[in-house]
Amino acid sequence: MKLSVLIYEDNALLRESVGVMIQANPGLILEAAFENVLNVEAELRAYKPDLILMDIDMPGMSGIEAVQKIRRVNNQVPIIMLTVFDDNVHVFEALQAGASGYLLKKHISTKLFDAIDEVMEGGAPMSPSIARMVLASMHKPATENPYQLTAREKEILTSLSKGNSYKLIAAEFAISIDTVRTHIKKIYEKLQVHSQTEAVSKAIHEKLV
Repeated sequence: MKLSVLIYEDNALLRESVGVMIQANPGLILEAAFENVLNVEAELRAYKPDLILMDIDMPGMSGIEAVQKIRRVNNQVPIIMLTVFDDNVHVFEALQAGASGYLLKKHISTKLFDAIDEVMEGGAPMSPSIARMVLASMHKPATENPYQLTAREKEILTSLSKGNSYKLIAAEFAISIDTVRTHIKKIYEKLQVHSQTEAVSKAIHEKLV
């Protein structure tokens, strides 16, 4: 029986090439491929995939947030994160959110099917450095991040505290202004503030940055 796969990747060329790989594998079937995760919960219910391939950095909502949403609906479906960088905080946060493992994009052509086999057998494809971060996190007191800000949210809050505009923040992190606005909206919600001044004041006062 073929395994059904959903792909979430905003890069059209990569999304298409991964889809071709999936379709060429006799043991897999590509259910659908999407450029964002804005409707991930509805798509999960509609397609009921056996496996999800999830990009981390996407417009509107990140893959990490999408994993959190998926896990509220389905705790079982394996999710392999697709990422450009090894040993980074975003991979770590994705695993904390409930991802099953990750695969570097530069290795997709050679290691995709090995990673799929591993995750479907109950394994967790990841580098030793990320595994060490996961283990180390178990020993950190929760009070270190009382507002549960993500790494990117902390970076953006720090940039805001330096007086940078949305445009400068977008350029600094190579993301769109709309993505910056989305992150800042989340930061305001988590800090329970309503303006940039309040957010920066609270961040400095409580040594969040």
